[in-house]
Amino acid sequence: MRVESPHNERLREVARLIASSRDRRKSGRCVLEGMHLVDVHLARVGLPETLVVVDDALARDDVRALVARVPDAKTLVVSRRRFDQIATLPADVAMLAVVATPRPALPAPADFCLLLEDVQDPGNVGSVIRTAAAAGVAQVLLSKHCAFAWSPKVLRAAQGAHFLTTIVEDVDLVAWAKAFGASGGRTFAAVVDAATPIYDARLCGRVAIVIGSEGQGVSQALRDAADDAVTIPMASGNESLNAAAATAVVLFEAVRQRRRAADTAPVIR
Repeated sequence: MRVESPHNERLREVARLIASSRDRRKSGRCVLEGMHLVDVHLARVGLPETLVVVDDALARDDVRALVARVPDAKTLVVSRRRFDQIATLPADVAMLAVVATPRPALPAPADFCLLLEDVQDPGNVGSVIRTAAAAGVAQVLLSKHCAFAWSPKVLRAAQGAHFLTTIVEDVDLVAWAKAFGASGGRTFAAVVDAATPIYDARLCGRVAIVIGSEGQGVSQALRDAADDAVTIPMASGNESLNAAAATAVVLFEAVRQRRRAADTAPVIR
Protein backbone atom coordinates (compact mmCIF):
# COMPACT_ATOMS: atom_id res chain seq x y z
CA MET A 1 0.00 0.00 0.00
CA ARG A 2 1.46 3.34 -1.05
CA VAL A 3 0.98 6.20 1.42
CA GLU A 4 1.24 9.83 0.35
CA SER A 5 -0.57 11.66 3.13
CA PRO A 6 1.25 12.58 6.35
CA HIS A 7 -2.12 12.13 8.07
CA ASN A 8 -2.34 8.40 7.38
CA GLU A 9 -3.21 6.93 10.78
CA ARG A 10 -0.97 3.89 10.50
CA LEU A 11 2.01 6.06 9.55
CA ARG A 12 1.26 8.50 12.36
CA GLU A 13 1.16 5.59 14.80
CA VAL A 14 4.61 4.49 13.62
CA ALA A 15 5.90 8.04 14.15
CA ARG A 16 4.46 8.13 17.69
CA LEU A 17 6.11 4.86 18.60
CA ILE A 18 9.48 6.06 17.31
CA ALA A 19 9.22 9.34 19.22
CA SER A 20 7.83 8.16 22.56
CA SER A 21 9.25 5.53 24.90
CA ARG A 22 6.05 5.91 26.94
CA ASP A 23 3.92 4.96 23.94
CA ARG A 24 6.17 1.99 23.18
CA ARG A 25 5.90 0.66 26.73
CA LYS A 26 2.17 1.35 26.99
CA SER A 27 1.31 -0.31 23.70
CA GLY A 28 3.70 -3.25 24.11
CA ARG A 29 5.28 -2.57 20.74
CA CYS A 30 8.71 -1.55 19.49
CA VAL A 31 10.23 -0.32 16.24
CA LEU A 32 12.92 -2.17 14.31
CA GLU A 33 14.93 0.19 12.13
CA GLY A 34 16.87 -1.18 9.18
CA MET A 35 16.82 -4.27 6.99
CA HIS A 36 18.98 -6.43 9.23
CA LEU A 37 16.69 -6.17 12.26
CA VAL A 38 13.60 -6.74 10.14
CA ASP A 39 15.18 -9.76 8.46
CA VAL A 40 16.18 -11.37 11.78
CA HIS A 41 12.69 -10.80 13.19
CA LEU A 42 11.09 -12.41 10.14
CA ALA A 43 13.39 -15.40 10.41
CA ARG A 44 13.20 -15.93 14.17
CA VAL A 45 9.80 -14.56 15.22
CA GLY A 46 7.51 -13.92 12.26
CA LEU A 47 5.64 -11.12 10.51
CA PRO A 48 5.66 -7.54 11.79
CA GLU A 49 2.46 -5.63 12.49
CA THR A 50 3.52 -2.98 9.97
CA LEU A 51 6.44 -2.70 7.55
CA VAL A 52 7.39 0.74 6.23
CA VAL A 53 9.64 0.82 3.17
CA VAL A 54 11.02 3.69 1.07
CA ASP A 55 9.81 3.66 -2.52
CA ASP A 56 13.21 4.27 -4.12
CA ALA A 57 14.72 1.38 -2.14
CA LEU A 58 12.45 -1.04 -3.98
CA ALA A 59 14.87 -0.79 -6.92
CA ARG A 60 17.23 -2.99 -4.87
CA ASP A 61 16.92 -6.76 -5.20
CA ASP A 62 17.54 -7.40 -1.50
CA VAL A 63 14.85 -4.92 -0.45
CA ARG A 64 12.29 -6.37 -2.88
CA ALA A 65 13.07 -9.89 -1.69
CA LEU A 66 12.50 -8.96 1.95
CA VAL A 67 9.31 -6.98 1.22
CA ALA A 68 7.95 -9.98 -0.70
CA ARG A 69 7.98 -11.96 2.55
CA VAL A 70 5.45 -9.57 4.13
CA PRO A 71 1.80 -9.40 3.00
CA ASP A 72 0.81 -6.26 1.10
CA ALA A 73 -1.80 -5.43 3.74
CA LYS A 74 0.97 -5.02 6.32
CA THR A 75 3.26 -2.93 4.10
CA LEU A 76 3.35 0.85 3.69
CA VAL A 77 5.40 2.29 0.83
CA VAL A 78 6.38 5.93 1.38
CA SER A 79 8.54 8.55 -0.25
CA ARG A 80 12.07 9.20 0.98
CA ARG A 81 10.98 12.60 2.32
CA ARG A 82 8.11 11.10 4.28
CA PHE A 83 10.33 8.33 5.66
CA ASP A 84 12.99 10.80 6.79
CA GLN A 85 10.32 12.66 8.76
CA ILE A 86 9.60 9.67 10.97
CA ALA A 87 12.81 7.61 11.09
CA THR A 88 15.84 8.34 13.26
CA LEU A 89 18.50 6.57 11.20
CA PRO A 90 20.73 7.84 8.35
CA ALA A 91 19.20 8.49 4.96
CA ASP A 92 20.39 5.19 3.45
CA VAL A 93 18.18 3.13 5.75
CA ALA A 94 15.48 1.54 3.62
CA MET A 95 12.83 0.31 6.05
CA LEU A 96 11.48 -0.09 9.55
CA ALA A 97 8.91 -2.35 11.17
CA VAL A 98 6.53 -2.22 14.12
CA VAL A 99 6.47 -5.48 16.09
CA ALA A 100 5.07 -6.68 19.38
CA THR A 101 7.58 -6.39 22.20
CA PRO A 102 8.33 -9.87 23.56
CA ARG A 103 7.42 -10.00 27.26
CA PRO A 104 8.17 -13.55 28.36
CA ALA A 105 7.38 -14.72 31.86
CA LEU A 106 10.42 -15.51 33.95
CA PRO A 107 11.45 -18.98 32.75
CA ALA A 108 13.13 -21.71 34.70
CA PRO A 109 16.86 -20.87 34.90
CA ALA A 110 18.95 -22.05 31.98
CA ASP A 111 22.50 -23.42 32.28
CA PHE A 112 24.19 -20.21 31.04
CA CYS A 113 22.67 -16.89 32.11
CA LEU A 114 23.65 -13.23 32.29
CA LEU A 115 22.31 -10.83 34.92
CA LEU A 116 22.43 -7.07 34.31
CA GLU A 117 22.01 -4.90 37.38
CA ASP A 118 21.08 -1.26 36.73
CA VAL A 119 23.06 -0.91 33.48
CA GLN A 120 21.57 2.34 32.26
CA ASP A 121 23.34 3.26 29.05
CA PRO A 122 21.28 1.99 26.08
CA GLY A 123 24.39 1.44 23.98
CA ASN A 124 25.92 -0.70 26.70
CA VAL A 125 22.75 -2.76 27.16
CA GLY A 126 22.51 -3.38 23.42
CA SER A 127 26.18 -4.31 23.11
CA VAL A 128 25.89 -6.64 26.10
CA ILE A 129 22.86 -8.41 24.60
CA ARG A 130 24.72 -8.80 21.30
CA THR A 131 27.74 -10.29 23.09
CA ALA A 132 25.57 -12.58 25.21
CA ALA A 133 23.85 -14.00 22.13
CA ALA A 134 27.20 -14.53 20.42
CA ALA A 135 28.49 -16.37 23.49
CA GLY A 136 25.47 -18.68 23.57
CA VAL A 137 23.90 -17.22 26.71
CA ALA A 138 20.40 -18.63 26.97
CA GLN A 139 18.83 -15.95 29.19
CA VAL A 140 19.61 -12.28 29.80
CA LEU A 141 17.87 -11.01 32.94
CA LEU A 142 17.66 -7.27 33.60
CA SER A 143 16.93 -5.51 36.88
CA LYS A 144 14.20 -2.90 37.12
CA HIS A 145 16.54 0.08 36.66
CA CYS A 146 18.31 -1.08 33.51
CA ALA A 147 17.73 0.79 30.27
CA PHE A 148 14.61 -0.43 28.44
CA ALA A 149 15.81 -3.40 26.41
CA TRP A 150 13.49 -2.67 23.47
CA SER A 151 14.28 1.01 22.92
CA PRO A 152 15.55 1.99 19.44
CA LYS A 153 19.11 2.66 20.69
CA VAL A 154 19.34 -0.71 22.43
CA LEU A 155 17.89 -2.51 19.41
CA ARG A 156 20.35 -0.83 17.06
CA ALA A 157 23.33 -1.67 19.28
CA ALA A 158 22.26 -5.31 19.58
CA GLN A 159 21.86 -5.77 15.81
CA GLY A 160 19.19 -8.45 15.97
CA ALA A 161 20.57 -10.31 19.01
CA HIS A 162 17.29 -9.67 20.87
CA PHE A 163 15.78 -12.51 18.85
CA LEU A 164 18.67 -14.92 19.48
CA THR A 165 18.37 -15.17 23.26
CA THR A 166 15.64 -14.83 25.90
CA ILE A 167 15.41 -11.36 27.49
CA VAL A 168 13.44 -10.80 30.69
CA GLU A 169 13.16 -7.37 32.32
CA ASP A 170 12.29 -6.14 35.83
CA VAL A 171 13.75 -9.22 37.53
CA ASP A 172 14.57 -9.29 41.25
CA LEU A 173 18.14 -10.43 40.69
CA VAL A 174 18.97 -11.02 44.35
CA ALA A 175 16.03 -13.39 44.77
CA TRP A 176 16.83 -15.03 41.43
CA ALA A 177 20.48 -15.63 42.38
CA LYS A 178 19.48 -17.18 45.71
CA ALA A 179 17.00 -19.50 44.01
CA PHE A 180 19.55 -20.40 41.34
CA GLY A 181 22.06 -21.33 44.02
CA ALA A 182 19.50 -23.41 45.87
CA SER A 183 18.89 -25.40 42.66
CA GLY A 184 22.58 -26.15 42.18
CA GLY A 185 23.61 -23.24 39.95
CA ARG A 186 26.51 -20.91 40.67
CA THR A 187 26.43 -17.13 40.28
CA PHE A 188 29.60 -15.08 39.69
CA ALA A 189 29.59 -11.31 40.23
CA ALA A 190 32.05 -9.42 38.02
CA VAL A 191 33.76 -6.77 40.17
CA VAL A 192 36.80 -4.51 39.96
CA ASP A 193 39.03 -5.96 42.67
CA ALA A 194 39.33 -8.18 45.76
CA ALA A 195 38.00 -11.17 43.86
CA THR A 196 39.03 -14.35 42.07
CA PRO A 197 40.70 -13.73 38.68
CA ILE A 198 38.36 -14.98 35.97
CA TYR A 199 41.03 -17.37 34.66
CA ASP A 200 41.10 -19.12 38.04
CA ALA A 201 37.33 -19.34 38.50
CA ARG A 202 35.46 -22.43 37.34
CA LEU A 203 32.87 -21.07 34.92
CA CYS A 204 31.51 -24.42 33.72
CA GLY A 205 28.25 -26.17 34.48
CA ARG A 206 25.17 -24.17 35.46
CA VAL A 207 26.51 -20.63 35.64
CA ALA A 208 25.16 -17.08 35.82
CA ILE A 209 27.39 -14.02 35.35
CA VAL A 210 26.48 -10.70 36.99
CA ILE A 211 27.42 -7.34 35.43
CA GLY A 212 26.77 -4.25 37.53
CA SER A 213 25.98 -0.63 36.73
CA GLU A 214 28.44 1.66 35.00
CA GLY A 215 29.05 3.82 38.05
CA GLN A 216 28.46 1.64 41.09
CA GLY A 217 29.17 -1.86 39.87
CA VAL A 218 27.44 -4.85 41.45
CA SER A 219 25.43 -3.99 44.57
CA GLN A 220 26.52 -5.46 47.88
CA ALA A 221 23.22 -7.32 48.19
CA LEU A 222 23.70 -9.07 44.85
CA ARG A 223 27.37 -9.71 45.53
CA ASP A 224 26.39 -11.36 48.82
CA ALA A 225 23.82 -13.52 47.00
CA ALA A 226 26.42 -14.67 44.47
CA ASP A 227 28.60 -17.71 45.04
CA ASP A 228 31.80 -15.87 44.16
CA ALA A 229 33.14 -12.59 42.84
CA VAL A 230 35.46 -12.54 39.84
CA THR A 231 37.68 -9.87 38.41
CA ILE A 232 39.49 -9.28 35.11
CA PRO A 233 43.28 -9.02 35.60
CA MET A 234 44.55 -5.83 33.97
CA ALA A 235 47.86 -4.02 33.57
CA SER A 236 48.73 -1.64 36.39
CA GLY A 237 47.31 1.83 36.08
CA ASN A 238 44.00 0.64 34.64
CA GLU A 239 41.01 0.80 36.96
CA SER A 240 38.25 -0.95 35.03
CA LEU A 241 36.61 -1.73 31.70
CA ASN A 242 33.19 -0.45 30.73
CA ALA A 243 30.22 -2.75 31.19
CA ALA A 244 30.07 -3.94 27.58
CA ALA A 245 33.80 -4.70 27.35
CA ALA A 246 33.87 -6.44 30.72
CA THR A 247 30.90 -8.58 29.71
CA ALA A 248 32.69 -9.74 26.55
CA VAL A 249 35.84 -10.72 28.44
CA VAL A 250 34.04 -12.66 31.18
CA LEU A 251 31.52 -14.40 28.92
CA PHE A 252 34.07 -15.60 26.43
CA GLU A 253 36.36 -16.87 29.15
CA ALA A 254 33.33 -18.87 30.28
CA VAL A 255 32.83 -20.06 26.68
CA ARG A 256 36.48 -21.15 26.49
CA GLN A 257 36.22 -23.11 29.73
CA ARG A 258 32.88 -24.67 28.85
CA ARG A 259 34.10 -25.84 25.44
CA ARG A 260 37.28 -27.25 26.93
CA ALA A 261 35.25 -29.11 29.57
CA ALA A 262 32.97 -30.53 26.88
CA ASP A 263 35.94 -31.63 24.76
CA THR A 264 37.63 -33.42 27.66
CA ALA A 265 34.52 -35.04 29.15
CA PRO A 266 34.71 -38.84 29.15
CA VAL A 267 32.63 -40.61 26.54
CA ILE A 268 30.13 -43.05 28.03
CA ARG A 269 29.48 -46.00 25.78
